[in-house]
Formats: sequence, structure tokens, C-alpha cells
Amino acid sequence: MKITVVGAGAVGATCADNIARKELCNELVLLDIKEGVAEGKAMDMMQTATLLGFDTNITGSTNDYAKTAGTDVAVITSGIPRKPGMTREELIGINASIVKSVTENILKHSPNAIIIIVSNPMDTMTYLALKSSGLPKNKIIGMGGILDSSRFKYYLSTAMGCTATDLQAVVIGGHGDTTMIPLARLATYQGTPVSNYLDTEMLKKVVADTMVGGATLTGLLGTSAWYAPGAAVAALVESIVRDEQKLFPCCVYLDGEYGQKDICIGVPVVIGKNGIEKIIDYKLNDEEQAAFNKSAEAVRSMNGALDNL
Repeated sequence: MKITVVGAGAVGATCADNIARKELCNELVLLDIKEGVAEGKAMDMMQTATLLGFDTNITGSTNDYAKTAGTDVAVITSGIPRKPGMTREELIGINASIVKSVTENILKHSPNAIIIIVSNPMDTMTYLALKSSGLPKNKIIGMGGILDSSRFKYYLSTAMGCTATDLQAVVIGGHGDTTMIPLARLATYQGTPVSNYLDTEMLKKVVADTMVGGATLTGLLGTSAWYAPGAAVAALVESIVRDEQKLFPCCVYLDGEYGQKDICIGVPVVIGKNGIEKIIDYKLNDEEQAAFNKSAEAVRSMNGALDNL
């Protein structure tokens, strides 16, 4: 098994570290455009192998995609964050060029790879990767919902004073502060609704905190988070390479599911060795479906910027 992570920044490197520690592959390639960064981080991680007890071989590469040949799963984290004064279209224009180029280069050397998109804006970048690559829809997956759901469980556990691992909670919709939809109605604590433990106002606060979870961390750190995003990607990779058939909310292509077509957006899916094994219908109520439709409209508006590239 061979895995490639493109982008050796904080998220990419943390993702690679998690993959190595879990021994999800024999060979792991970390690739970056900046000279020496991927090589240095790969060497640093390899020097933890005897301390952490893993056997994965990690190699770094400065933009040499030949070293990624034979990749089974490729993770794309590369791109730039939005800077002050930068328009949405400018961000999409820059990152679209990067994601499209990376996807093409990965598939040139590994035509059968499953591709995971982390780059932002993630829903639009997932859509672009799917349309530009011509891959079947089960092989292009956007990670966002797994991270958002983990944050949802964190805020629920804090409010309830319980461990997050005893909670089931899912976020669907777009991967953005105003487009994600934490499904509070379906959130449970050991099989019972969390509404049994939290009043309406507290539950609304948990939902609101979840929706700005990324922005909250950016405000504290001065940059985007990396530990939880890296772990979220690794969990997705693990379900693929070990064929775990786990149910995750991921950004995937819809063709009528949830009342939407020709869009990549977050919904619950089963993840296994083929990538997306199936989409699960959560039977949204009218309010949730309306919120999902509104989220889809916002994602489509974002996708519209691709038409001008």
C-alpha cells in the first residue's frame, strides 16, 4: 500500500504523521513545492520510528511526482489560505490552478488512485477535481464533514460534561461557517437524544459554536488548525485502506440524492476500499432539507467562480 500527501504544511505533515503512526501503508510520500520542506519533515518523522514503533517508510519530494508512482490513496492539502483583501474569486482562481495541476500529476503516475481533497474552498475544489479528472465519482472525496462532526462532538461533550467518544453527531452541507449543518436532532449520547440533556438554548449555542469552530481556532492561533484536520484525513484514509466500511460525512458528488444534482457537498457516506461505497439517506425533516438546499445554493454560487477561470 502506498499513500501520497501533497502539501507538507501543518495539515499535510500532521496527516502524514498520523498515517505513519497507524501504519496504514508500507510507503508514504510527502510532496511539496518548497525546496527541502517535504524532505526535511519526512526525515524528522522517520527519526521517530524507533520511538513510536512504526515501520512505514516515509520519503519527501520537492515537486517530483515520479516518486508518487503507484499511489493507492492521494491526499491533496496544497493551496493558500484567503488573505485580507482577497476576493473569493481570487482565492478560488489560485487554488483551483493548484488543485487541478496536482490532480493531473498524481493521475499521470497513479491512474487508479483514490483522491482526497482537503484544499479550500473544499466543496468547490472537490467538484473541480472530479470534473477535471474524469474519475468515477466514488474516487474523489472531500474530507470536511469528518472534521466538522468531530468539532460538533467536542462542543457537545463540553456542554454535557461527558466524553466525546460516547457521542454520535454529524454535520452535513457545505464546509463553511455559514453553510455547514450540525444535525442536532439526530445527535445522541449512548443511544439517547442529546436534547434529553441539553435545553434548547444550550443546544443552539453548541450548534453556533460548531459552525464557527474553524474561525475560533484561527483567531486563537493566528492560522488554520492542523491537529484535528490531520487526524480527520487519517481516519478517512484508514477506512479506505482497511476497508472498514465506516460511515462518515464527506463531500461527494450528488446525482439526485438529498434532492441535489451536479454538486459536491457533505452527506453521510460509507467509506471502504473503493472510496465511496454508498450514500446514506438520513431522511431529513422539512427544516433540515431547507437548510441543506440553502447550503447547496451557496456552494453552487462558489462553484460559479470556476466558470471564469
